[in-house]
Amino acid sequence: MAYYFYLDKLLLPIAPSRLRLRINNQNKTLTLINDGEINILKQAKLTDIDFDCLIPQVHYPFALYKNGFQRASTYLNKFEQLKSSQEPFQFIVTRTLPNGRMLFDTNIKVSMENYDIKEEKREGFDLVVSIKLKQYKDYGTKTANITFSQAKPKAVVQKARPTESSPAPKKTAKTHKVVRGDTLWGIAKKYYGNGSQYPKIHNANKDKVKNPNLIYPGQILTIPI
Repeated sequence: MAYYFYLDKLLLPIAPSRLRLRINNQNKTLTLINDGEINILKQAKLTDIDFDCLIPQVHYPFALYKNGFQRASTYLNKFEQLKSSQEPFQFIVTRTLPNGRMLFDTNIKVSMENYDIKEEKREGFDLVVSIKLKQYKDYGTKTANITFSQAKPKAVVQKARPTESSPAPKKTAKTHKVVRGDTLWGIAKKYYGNGSQYPKIHNANKDKVKNPNLIYPGQILTIPI
């Protein structure tokens, strides 16, 4: 089975041998007089993700590179940028069988919590980087404009997304002809503004795209809207 690990748009050259996703709990257990314990169920906390990845200093034949061999400094610079930017990014893991059939994806918006760089004699010049990520959820606030009259104050809540007075036009699917250098991530970025939406395109074209990492010039892909 083949694993592909992406941090933002960066493909790790060697897939980590272990991945842990910890779905944290915030349920609360209470003890009632003479009735034992009860469990108050609440929404799960943010998910923690951690793994170790090998970053090679030389080009191994089993390593994967999207745009040719990259030295370890390229990956270390990217890790630092993800940490210092204070911006969330997509963490994606795809799992495919030897025949190219996809099993399932892990696709989650995360933040870079911390990472450790380890150099060990047994690894030669290669680096081992321990990475810890945390799930990120978008959030926002609503504003209220309060107007006063002689009768009583009136609060007017501004909706984040006002409804349109006229019905939206019916949306139809588009098509895209693959050219050299195209990737599903890049195509999703072009049509949806977000490369992490690429599974939507892959699911609509499973009859011709078995492996989301392998598309060929000349293919006509359906772009669902």
